[in-house]
Amino acid sequence: MKIVLAYSGGLDTSVIVKWLRETYDAEIITFAADIGQEEELRGLAQKARRTGASKHYTLDLVEEFARDFIYPMIRANAVYEGQYYLGTSIARPLIAQAQIGVAKREKADTVAHGATGKGNDQCRFELTYMALAPRLQIISPWKIDSFREQFPGRAEMIAYCQKHKIPVKASLKKPYSMDRNLLHISYEAGILEDPWFDPTTSKNKGMFTLSVSPEDAPNRAEPVELEFESGNCVAVNGRRLTPAGVLRALNKLGGKHGIGRVDLVENRFVGMKSRGVYETPGGTILMQGHRQIESLTLDREVMHLRDSLIPKYAELVYYGFWFAPEREALQALVDESQRRVSGTVRLKLYKGNVITCGRKSKYSLYDPKVASMEGLKSWYNQNDATGFIRLNGLRLRARYFAQGGPKI
Repeated sequence: MKIVLAYSGGLDTSVIVKWLRETYDAEIITFAADIGQEEELRGLAQKARRTGASKHYTLDLVEEFARDFIYPMIRANAVYEGQYYLGTSIARPLIAQAQIGVAKREKADTVAHGATGKGNDQCRFELTYMALAPRLQIISPWKIDSFREQFPGRAEMIAYCQKHKIPVKASLKKPYSMDRNLLHISYEAGILEDPWFDPTTSKNKGMFTLSVSPEDAPNRAEPVELEFESGNCVAVNGRRLTPAGVLRALNKLGGKHGIGRVDLVENRFVGMKSRGVYETPGGTILMQGHRQIESLTLDREVMHLRDSLIPKYAELVYYGFWFAPEREALQALVDESQRRVSGTVRLKLYKGNVITCGRKSKYSLYDPKVASMEGLKSWYNQNDATGFIRLNGLRLRARYFAQGGPKI
């Protein structure tokens, strides 16, 4: 038996490498995707081999992540439940896809992951496995009784690592879990499971990594200009960048000004509510800039149709259906809508706020002569509004005459 494990080097997967090897008498190959974790990837290969892996892969997927996963989602303006920018959700299908590639290369018959049996990641990993490589066996230790009996909590896992000399940074002093990538960093579990716990106090705010507190941000606003082509940001302050380059630049700017912090209670796919705290500095700026250039270039009915699909698109990403036909169909509609979403947006960043200061586009649908209240002549005839309103009011008048109308 040969197992490819999605490996982060954190507490759970460090334990799982050894546990899988002992439980299944299998060869374990570990795989990590570089999607912008930065320092978290250092020393992973050596650590994995010391823990029992026969081989380790770390694949650089940063540009692919930005180009083929984050940017399509930004074009759709996808936000889950109005607050969550889907930073963890959008990463999982890419990780699982690359893991399948390693499994094929190594002729492995099984894939494994360290996602818990209560969260969303188990769905995102396994639905991707099923969509792209349904013949692979799947091992999810957290859904195996014997594993949960051996490791009922973090304390037992830390003790196991100490006993077997498995190097981990985890300790009971930081009782929450973190997940970082190019788009965001998330914090959940442990002390954050109390929805009343305040992580922003002076005592607790050291938890945050990507951004300063808005109270501690500079007292002067900083301007930033974003240039878009077909719904994609291609330049920041006049400098053309790759998708990953855009996000890195905006993460730095947003973090400096306390942009993109979100604390929410969300509805997990498996049915329970969960409290999560997120930092998405660059993504928050990018999403607002994209929406502003759309306001200038998108037809009203196209925008309203696309907007009506945002909750569904975001739900599909959150649940793990990135490689499902309905998400692909929605993406086709979204991308068609973005063909003329090009232009420049001017923003200001100030103490947690992204303030719009202007937008321009050669494809602008805004006609100042038509919109002006100053009597400028144009092809629009205000007299047309009389018949327009009477026709739209026809059913309201008919209701009144036939049924007496609403009571006031």
